[in-house]
Amino acid sequence: MTDSPALVIFDLDGTLVDPAGSITGGIAHALATHGLPVPDAEGLNAMVGPPLVESLRTIAGLPDTVIPAVVATYRERYISEGMAQSRPYPGIPELLDRLREAGYHLAVATQKPEGLAKKLLGMHDLDAPFHSIHGAPDDETLPPLPDGKASIVAAALEVNHADRTRAVLIGDRRHDAAGAAANQIACIGVAWGFAEPGELEAQGLAALVADAQEAGDAVERLLPLGAPAGMSTIEATEATTCP
Repeated sequence: MTDSPALVIFDLDGTLVDPAGSITGGIAHALATHGLPVPDAEGLNAMVGPPLVESLRTIAGLPDTVIPAVVATYRERYISEGMAQSRPYPGIPELLDRLREAGYHLAVATQKPEGLAKKLLGMHDLDAPFHSIHGAPDDETLPPLPDGKASIVAAALEVNHADRTRAVLIGDRRHDAAGAAANQIACIGVAWGFAEPGELEAQGLAALVADAQEAGDAVERLLPLGAPAGMSTIEATEATTCP
């Protein structure tokens, strides 16, 4: 076995956990509370994944002067009600157990504030399988990270001492694919999240999966345990299948 672990990095909302309307409903509530226009359902769904400040600015079209108040209203409701409304997607607890027991290192990389990510995972008993959990700064009034998800994924790689040829990211949006590409790691897209039609198909993914079972199969195919560090996921897969 190589000293570098085989690392599987997961997105959170839309990948591990179904917000069950807590994000979109919370954003709509916060905007309405402040007398601001509420985007349609398509616009609200598009706000799941990117940093909230960025979504409020680019999708809801809010000026910077009102964003902190809207974020505060949204976050208060999310903490009091929203987290409890969310649910793990079908098969996710079993997938995490399967991968952890097989010997994979597991991490979370989300643009949700890191403290809230840890609380959400703990609430649903999903935190134990993970070796590390990484998110955005807890102060959501700060500007979004300039490189989007890239630095969050990089932190997961660094903390877990992972070789980039021995890591894969699983996510539901183009932001996940971009974060993976920026770190030269493969990306598995999931079809159960919040991607718009055709969004994931355009990202050059290593795999696109329909359920948790397929996700586990894709990880094992792309990131076989025991492959040496420095070998690409394609080379590693060929090495395990060719005589």
